[in-house]
Amino acid sequence: CKHTIAAEHAHRCEMVREKYKYVIPFRELRIQDVPKVGGKNASLGEMVAGLAEAGVSVPDGFATTADAYWHFLHANEGLLEDMRNLLEGAEGAKLHRNVREFEERGKKLRQMVRAAKVPQDLVDEIKDMYAELTKLAGMDEDSEGAYVAVRSSATAEDLPNASFAGQQDSFLHVHGVKELIERWVDCCASLFTARAITYRHDMGFDHMAVALSVGVQIMVRSDTGSSGVMFTLDPESGFKDVVLVQGIYGLGENIVQGRVGPDEFLVHKPTLKQGFKPLVRKQCGPKEMRMVYNAEKRTLVNLSVPDRERRRLSVTDEEVLLLARWGMQIEEHYGNKPMDIEWAKDGDTGNLYIVQARPETIHSRSDINVYRQYTRKKEQKIPIEVLAEGIAVGNNIGYGAVRVIESPKQIDQFQPGEILVTSITDPAWDPILKDAGAIITERGGRTSHAAIVAREMGIPAIVGAEGARKSLSDGMEITVSCCEGDRGKIYKGRVDFSVVEIDVRTLKETKTKIMLNIARPDKALAAASLPCDGVGLCRMEFVFADHIGIHPLALTRFGLMPKDVQLKINKMMEGHGPYQQPQDFFVDMLAQGVGTLVAAFYPRPVILRMSDLKTNEYAQLVGGSLFEPKEENPMIGWRGASRYYHKDYKEGFMLEVEAVKKIREEFGLTNLKVMIPFCRTPEEGKKSNRHDGGGRS
Repeated sequence: CKHTIAAEHAHRCEMVREKYKYVIPFRELRIQDVPKVGGKNASLGEMVAGLAEAGVSVPDGFATTADAYWHFLHANEGLLEDMRNLLEGAEGAKLHRNVREFEERGKKLRQMVRAAKVPQDLVDEIKDMYAELTKLAGMDEDSEGAYVAVRSSATAEDLPNASFAGQQDSFLHVHGVKELIERWVDCCASLFTARAITYRHDMGFDHMAVALSVGVQIMVRSDTGSSGVMFTLDPESGFKDVVLVQGIYGLGENIVQGRVGPDEFLVHKPTLKQGFKPLVRKQCGPKEMRMVYNAEKRTLVNLSVPDRERRRLSVTDEEVLLLARWGMQIEEHYGNKPMDIEWAKDGDTGNLYIVQARPETIHSRSDINVYRQYTRKKEQKIPIEVLAEGIAVGNNIGYGAVRVIESPKQIDQFQPGEILVTSITDPAWDPILKDAGAIITERGGRTSHAAIVAREMGIPAIVGAEGARKSLSDGMEITVSCCEGDRGKIYKGRVDFSVVEIDVRTLKETKTKIMLNIARPDKALAAASLPCDGVGLCRMEFVFADHIGIHPLALTRFGLMPKDVQLKINKMMEGHGPYQQPQDFFVDMLAQGVGTLVAAFYPRPVILRMSDLKTNEYAQLVGGSLFEPKEENPMIGWRGASRYYHKDYKEGFMLEVEAVKKIREEFGLTNLKVMIPFCRTPEEGKKSNRHDGGGRS
């Protein structure tokens, strides 16, 4: 049985230190072993050994050490000296911006490493440990071996001040000793890609002082399931009381490289810890492709995801909550440091796993006491024209001339200060990204390669900007704005913004309580860092318009709606749910929109003003014109409290009440307080607090 296999494996691990010089099982590693096996492998060992009993599932494996890397290079006479000479030339080429020579030298370095012979004693140790891993995976000893992931882990990787994420290569679904040794060598060679050399140069690391460890880990069949990333803070604002989970179908390479737009989920940590289910935001991403393993060709391929599957979420609510709990456990285990985590769901078994965890390196180094507020100036020299939109990364603004580049082979065309526009980026683009005035990609999400690099370098970026390459052309002067909420905007010409920078430590405490007036959930996490006592006014109608857009009665009476209205509503509900009835969509979306805002300020009070749209504004919602009277002066008409108890709207108000109940009872956000607006008389206030003959609402 599996328990017996695990026990036998643990016993064998006791003997490996004496038996092996160059390989170490994960369960023997701790975070202090970074100099031996790099940050990635040390972290995997720490989790396997320290979190398994707590229920966090991490696939087992082993690591080759830094000594194995040096043993490999020293065993090939003259190799190190030749590598030093080429690296010195590469540094000179980089300083003179000779991109082609720089890349050519990197290519020669990789060829030299791949041509080198792996010492037999190292091959034997890898072979022995792979056989042990095959047994642990429950496979027959006579088989070709377990399917494994082979991951690079540089000894300067995943440090608090430098992540090195994606700089070296990793390989998935590796099978058999021969292929394992070949991929091991490829990992060593990838220490000398142009992107890796550039990153070490920019971060001040000596090329010949950085060694490479390689992790070999039992493969999770996420190609038949799903995978993604998770941050134990909000990666944009640095807000620490949430876990951000992103997911796609298939292997995780597509989300890391930004090839697809992921689903996104936000979980509130304090109330999750209390036992509630605070999944305060769910957003369905396009998930255009699924990377799978083709066993016949022994290669990875990308397949298009059918539209029907794209409209479904890649993981269930319960799975998201479980991942968030694991994220919190990992964060706590690492001394409450924010973490950047990769996860995978095995499609064959349905089990979830953590496959990587590293310290978050952006906000851990930023000054959380400094608040910057950008405002677009009312007086502009040119008319405002938005050319494209996407997901904003950071909170900054960039100006400059457009440079559209289709492939990293063309990066020598790029000039410092230009705004890079392309489909997606991967680490091959790194030599020019730090010189960009801004970055725009048509694909990718908040955790794509372009987004991660932009945050690390402090460069404004907009990802997932569909159609940007058509809207923008070389030489065009544009403004890239990432300071207006979740949606980044690309303006024609130079649009002027003012910026106010405040060090909150210099503000004096007031005797009067200061509360904010805020209505946009996408601004809440950043605004929560302001020194305030909560939110004095949150207007529900803004969430109505931005998150729902459908008249409540068009959902409660969906079956009576004209076919064109039903089709429009069904289209708007795609990517959400599934829901048992249409009105559940309204409750869920309203709870998410308001819940995100309330979670941001927890436990400080948030006063929510129930809906106060006027009849002409309700009529503009989908299906609204079928229910709203035409009034000469809607300002003093049928609005606020007078609607709540009225027979013609009461069922709509009850959906609002259900959303409030969900926020307080399911999410656990008891800091939410409710205000009844436009209440003309005390009697009207009493009526709006009761329904159906006096039962409490």
